[in-house]
Order: sequence, then structure tokens, then C-alpha cells
Amino acid sequence: MTEEHFFELTKYERGLAEKGIKIIAGLDEAGRGPLAGPVAAGCVIFRAEGPFPEADDSKKLTPKKRDALFETIKEMSLGWGVGLADSVEIDRMNILNATYLAMRRAVENALKDASDRSGAIKPETILVDHVHVPKIEIPQLSITHGDALSVTIGAASILAKVTRDRLMEEYDKQYPGYGFAAHKGYGTAAHYAAIRELGISPIHRRTFLKNLSDHFAAEGGR
Repeated sequence: MTEEHFFELTKYERGLAEKGIKIIAGLDEAGRGPLAGPVAAGCVIFRAEGPFPEADDSKKLTPKKRDALFETIKEMSLGWGVGLADSVEIDRMNILNATYLAMRRAVENALKDASDRSGAIKPETILVDHVHVPKIEIPQLSITHGDALSVTIGAASILAKVTRDRLMEEYDKQYPGYGFAAHKGYGTAAHYAAIRELGISPIHRRTFLKNLSDHFAAEGGR
């Protein structure tokens, strides 16, 4: 990462520090679109003036780089947490509300971790990728494409994605044949073929598969 790019990624953090805000958090999700597995959210707490890891949008990074940054982010943070909402919760309350639930859980876990490590540290502002999460009392700053524009949100996106990817690799062992380790639950041709052959697994989002018969019919039927 170049010095210029890192400087640009800390623009929002520097702006908040200039306003006198001392503690901030980043919040982002991973896994809203897949057909299977949970939606995950990551929350990370930093001092507004830094230091920060060289974290960028998790989608731009290799798995090896994400794994390395996952450990760096935890070490450099004042507190961090991940929250999940599983496929049952997604089906019951829809993906948007389940994402909000995972985000609230991530914030709660980050606050607990910060309290355990450093005492009663609480962020004054949460930087969130694109959305405003209901039922969070801490003020939020929503930034569209925030995972690519804010180092704090980028760090949160890495926590969420690495956690979810590792979980899907474990599900691949528990439910072999679906290819979860490879596609992480997304709707690839291989994944649809596995569902057609094996049926729907316990971790599939049934509300995401309501039109599955139409998909197979478009492919020419069974």
C-alpha cells in the first residue's frame, strides 16, 4: 500500500480527530448475498488519531493478506468483535434485519472486548459501510463504499470476511459435497449443481432458494 493511498484511507478518521473525537469504531458485514451460511459482521475500535493497520476493502485483498491483517487488526485495536446471524435467523427476519442483528452483536462483542482489555472504553462515533444500523445508541457515520474509503471500516470488513470464510471451510467438512470451502456459499454453477444433487442442507437460506425450481427449469430441468 502506498503512503498516498493510506493517507486517503484515513481521511474520515483524521476529520473526526480534528473535531476532538478520541475513540472511533468501524463496522461492516460480509455474506449478505450467499445462498448458505450466516451473515457476519465485524466491529473494531481504534483511537481516532491512530495508529491504524494498512487495512483496505477485504474484497481487494488476497486470502493470505486478509489472514495476516486479521491478526494485526486484533493486536492494534482497543477492542474488536464479530457477530453472526445464522440461516434460520435470516429466513425468519429477512437478510437486512439479520444483517443489522449481526452488526449489533459485533458492536456488543467489541465493547466487551475493549472493556475486558482496557476498561470502560466506548467509541464516540461508529463508521459504518453504507447503512445506518437501528438500535445502536452510539452515533453513526454512514459512508457509501466505506470499506474502500475508510481504514477503520476496511479493518472491520476483514474481521467479518475472514471469520465467515473460516466458518464456511468448517461447514465444508460438516456438509461435504456442496463445495462450501471453495465458493463460501455463493450461488455458483457448481453450488447449484450440488444442491440439485444433494438437496438443501441445514445451513442453506431457504428464503434464498424459493425460486430454485425456476432456476433449474431455465437450465433445462433435472
